[in-house]
Amino acid sequence: MDSQYDIVAIGDAIVDVIATCDDAFLAEHDLPKGSMQLLDTDAADRLYAAMGTAQETSGGSAANSMAGIAAMGGRAAFIGQVADDQLGTIFRHDMTALGVDYDTPPLANGSKPTGRCLILVTPDAHRTMNTCPGASHELTPDALDSDKIANSAILFLEGYLWGPEKPRAAMLKAIETAHAANREIAFTLSESVCMPGRRETFSQMIRDRGIDLLFANELELMQLTGDQSLGQAIASVADKVPCLVVTRGEHGAIAFADGEGVEVPAAPVERVVDTTGAGDLFAAGFLAARARRHDLARCLHTGATAAAEIISHFGARPEADLKALVRL
Repeated sequence: MDSQYDIVAIGDAIVDVIATCDDAFLAEHDLPKGSMQLLDTDAADRLYAAMGTAQETSGGSAANSMAGIAAMGGRAAFIGQVADDQLGTIFRHDMTALGVDYDTPPLANGSKPTGRCLILVTPDAHRTMNTCPGASHELTPDALDSDKIANSAILFLEGYLWGPEKPRAAMLKAIETAHAANREIAFTLSESVCMPGRRETFSQMIRDRGIDLLFANELELMQLTGDQSLGQAIASVADKVPCLVVTRGEHGAIAFADGEGVEVPAAPVERVVDTTGAGDLFAAGFLAARARRHDLARCLHTGATAAAEIISHFGARPEADLKALVRL
């Protein structure tokens, strides 16, 4: 079926604030290295004041994926809530400048600021993420563009937004719209921090066959199933979703569909600088290739190539010419 877009995503509309730090700074502020935690506005203000010189760029997991798809030459659209403030203006500008179709109206009442993620990168390239969702978690079903969803080959949903009631209701409505239009639905578990309190609703969605493609890393999948090994976790889920994709960092990625399992190694990278956005760009590459109806191996290799580019520099938005690298 022809479509106007390859992928439309619903996710956090966040501005990333990225700065380097040492392990002592993380210890001083009680921030476990490599973790992700949610902050309220006051806590975010305190941490921001303590950070060093920072680089601001639009972020959000699914938004990063859409930026990657647009950079590959794919047709991407994004739905996410910002406020009518400076960071909201930055987010909107960055997305549209990259070629992503984004026109969700800003939050009118000014009750919450645009979301931000304070990312601290240590010399070993690990990133510690501290997110203040703000307006992002105020997304409601009324903010959806049903025509975009119905006219996209794939609807991509972000696990970060599954917990809060308002955006979860929006995603459930989007699933109904995509199903009615016979479109494919992809879902990413996003981060292990999302699992507590959401494991049962994630599992129920999978049991209800609500999604066609599930992205997870090793830890997320084992947390979802409660299994003690990756092999057991894969066995618990692989027959419940038409396509399961598991990323394994430096060990590559695996996909299972229609009884077929395909594994690819991680793409080579000269130097790992910052792992921020690696999973987001892997999903971008996989989805962009899948929307063009490539096979599992091609989808995995495209994801691995995009992920390798993003970890070679600071930030979660591509800097190299992805069109030349992936050739959709």
